[in-house]
Amino acid sequence: MQSLFYPEFDRLEIRQIEEPRLNDGEVLIAVAACGICGSELESFKTRSPRRAPPKVMGHEFCGTIVDSRSHDPTWQKGARVVSNSVVPCNACRRCKRGDTHLCAHRQVFGMHRQGAFADLVAVPDHCLIAWPEGLPAAAACLAEPLGNGVHVVNLTKHLPAETALVIGAGPIGLFCQQSLQVLRGSTVYSADLSQERRSVSKGLGAAETFDPTKTDVTAALHQITDGEGVDLVIDAVGSPVTKRLSLAALRPGGVAVWIGLHENALTFDSYDITLPEKQVLGTYAATLDDLKVALDLMRSGKVKVANWVDAYDLSAGVDIFLRMVKGQGRDIKAVLTPKSA
Repeated sequence: MQSLFYPEFDRLEIRQIEEPRLNDGEVLIAVAACGICGSELESFKTRSPRRAPPKVMGHEFCGTIVDSRSHDPTWQKGARVVSNSVVPCNACRRCKRGDTHLCAHRQVFGMHRQGAFADLVAVPDHCLIAWPEGLPAAAACLAEPLGNGVHVVNLTKHLPAETALVIGAGPIGLFCQQSLQVLRGSTVYSADLSQERRSVSKGLGAAETFDPTKTDVTAALHQITDGEGVDLVIDAVGSPVTKRLSLAALRPGGVAVWIGLHENALTFDSYDITLPEKQVLGTYAATLDDLKVALDLMRSGKVKVANWVDAYDLSAGVDIFLRMVKGQGRDIKAVLTPKSA
């Protein structure tokens, strides 16, 4: 079968590889679409050991079951499905308390097991949900990243979110923005270096967008909020600069959510957390329930992806992936579609 293969650091190729073999409780999926995630681009660019080659990446996917060793009648040949990116063990303490996305023994497609930049992928049946009728593959495969935005909303339900700032108008930032607007009714502001991404964010309902190189974002938001700052800040970039901005733009008693993973090291003024009683939350991945909500939001048209997501044949995957790594072209989100689907 055809795959976008990552054979060694700094190199990708289209390669024929063996079809996956199914274990008990797994299904074989003909991949209809698989999104290229920013975490994969960053891993490739930085030679991250979290996705060390050789491997097939790809963890945002949907498709049709073509073979099954599942004992559940729902997941048999012909069923159209969406998969979560995380494979939990369903037996550890974290899984038993409902935190399956934080499973102590979790596997992630494209990291610990073959990913979906390929014609076929083997998936444990407990990772699956139904692919709604009428939802295009290029949208259905994005249930996982949109699920991240839904998960952020659920994490922050304990506090008001009348006003919010999303730092980074890439795919995760745009999904967080829309999740807040639809599920919380938040007034959302966004900040990004790219004019195109700011325009997309504005078109999706952002109250105002900021170019951090031209505008003091913190000062602008304090002026808008009568000196308070916003209720919630989501850092979808994850650099030291954006993490510090997430705290500076936040009102006393507000919440900063860190979802971006651009850089790890950070120095900051810890008093600016303690004295104004600000909260900082980390967030990782999503649960199946989050993905179900995400699919419903896209199916109903409440969350829009059509005008900023581009689909390409898997055979063009090397060029598309490397172009995005280099920041060339106008892609915000790219989805690869194998011909076998």
